[in-house]
Amino acid sequence: MSRGLIPAVAAALLLFPLSAGPALAADGDSGKPKEPKPPARMSEIGGELLGRPGTQVRPGPGVPALPAKRTGRSWIVADAESGDVLAAHNAHWKLPPASTLKMLFADTLLPKFDKKQEHKVLRTELEGMGAGSSAVGLKENLTYTVRDLWLGVFLRSGNDAVRVLAHKNGGIDKTVQEMQARAEELNALDTTVVSPDGYDAPRQFSSAYDLTLIARSGLQNADFREYCSTVSADFPGKWKTDKKTKKKKRETFAIQNTDRLLTGDYDLTPYKGVAGIKNGYTSKAGWTFTGVAQRGERVLLVTVMNPSSKEHNAVYKETAKLFDWGFKAAGKAEPVGTLVPPRGAEPTTGEAGGTDGARPEDPAQAGVAAQETPGGSAGIGTVLGLMGALLVVLAAAGLLVHRRWPLPERAGRHPGDAQGAQGAPGTPPGVTPRSRTPWKLWKPGKPKEPGKPGETPASEKSPEGKPEGKPEEPRG
Repeated sequence: MSRGLIPAVAAALLLFPLSAGPALAADGDSGKPKEPKPPARMSEIGGELLGRPGTQVRPGPGVPALPAKRTGRSWIVADAESGDVLAAHNAHWKLPPASTLKMLFADTLLPKFDKKQEHKVLRTELEGMGAGSSAVGLKENLTYTVRDLWLGVFLRSGNDAVRVLAHKNGGIDKTVQEMQARAEELNALDTTVVSPDGYDAPRQFSSAYDLTLIARSGLQNADFREYCSTVSADFPGKWKTDKKTKKKKRETFAIQNTDRLLTGDYDLTPYKGVAGIKNGYTSKAGWTFTGVAQRGERVLLVTVMNPSSKEHNAVYKETAKLFDWGFKAAGKAEPVGTLVPPRGAEPTTGEAGGTDGARPEDPAQAGVAAQETPGGSAGIGTVLGLMGALLVVLAAAGLLVHRRWPLPERAGRHPGDAQGAQGAPGTPPGVTPRSRTPWKLWKPGKPKEPGKPGETPASEKSPEGKPEGKPEEPRG
C-alpha cells in the first residue's frame, strides 16, 4: 500500500501547479484580474512601429520625456496638419470605443440632411436603446430640426438623437452598413461597427489610431466643427399654452457639452486651445476621448482609450498631459508613423515630405514610406486655426481650416457633393457639401450659460443632468 501511495501523492503534486497556474495568472497577487495585454502583432497601417505593442516614441535632442502615470490602454498624439504621429501606445489595439464612435456616425451622415429640415419623432424611433443609454430627452410626436438632433448627439451624446437620425437615414442596419463602408474608405480598418451610437455590442471595436483618423476626417465638415466645439445650447422642449394669452409656446432647456476639457469641472480647468471633439463611457469600454487643440500654428489630435486610473476625470487629465507633451515635442520629435489619407485621396507631387505622386495601394506600405521620410505624410493635412482668443470657460472661438484632401471628384463620397460645393444640382438646399476647397471660417456665437438648478422643469431635464448643473459622462 505504501509503495502505491507514494507515486499517487507525487502525481498529485505534479498536477497541482498545472491546475492552479491559470487561476494565479488570472487573479494576480492582489486577487484582482490582471489588465489585459495587447496583441503581440497588430495592424501596421501608418507605419511598422504603430503595429508594435507598448509605447512608441523617438527620443532625441530637445524631445521632452513623456508624462508619467499614463494609464490608458491605448493612446496616440498626432499632428493634425502633417499627419505625423509623434508618439503612441498600442495604437492599433482593437478596443470598445463607446460614444467616440459617434464621430464616425456624424462623419457618415452629416452631409446628407439639411440642418434646417424638421423631423417629427415617432415612438418606434426611440425604441431599442440600451439600458442606461445617455439621452438628450427627445419626446415622441414632437418636431425637431436636424440641427437640434445633431446638437443632441454632440453635446449630450444622445443615443435617442442617434437613433432618430439613423431612422431618418433609412434605418439602423442601413446606417451601420454605411458607417462600416465609411470606416473602410478612411482606412480605419481596426473598426467594426455594430451599433451606430457606440453602445456596447459584441465584436464592436475601434482603435486610438482609427478614432484619430475619423476625427481628422470629421473636422473637414464645418457643421462637425461647430457642433463638437459648442459648449452649451438651448434645446426645444414641450409645447405649453399660456394661461393668459391662450397662445402655445415651446419651452426650452439648457444642454451642456459633456467634454470636460471644453467645459471644465470642479477638479479640471478647460484646456487652453481645445476645440472639442468627442468623449464616451461604457462599462466595457471605460472612458474614451478624442480631442483637438491648437497653440500658435500647431494643431494636435489626441486620443486616449480606457485609462486604468481611478482618479476622477482621468481620461481628460491624461489627454491634457499628452497635449502638453505634444506641443513641446512637435518639431523636435521624429514621427513614429503617420495618419494615412483616405482611399481615393488626391496623390501629391512636390509637397514637403511627399513622394513621386504615386500612392501605394497598400495603406500599410503608405504608412511605412511616410515614416521613413521625416515629416512625410504625402502632403495630406488639415490645418486648423483658432481665430482670436482661444477657448475659455463656456466660450467658443472660431476655427479656420484649410483642406487639401480629399478632392470632391475623387473622394468617392455621396452623389452630388462635387457639384454641391458650387451650388449646382445634386445637393439638397441647406446641406453642407462634404468637401470644400478651402474650408470657410466659422464663428459660432457665444454660447449661453447652462441653466442653474431649478430653472429647468424636471420633466424636461436631460436624463444625464446633475443637481449642480454638470452633465454626467455619456454612456454610449
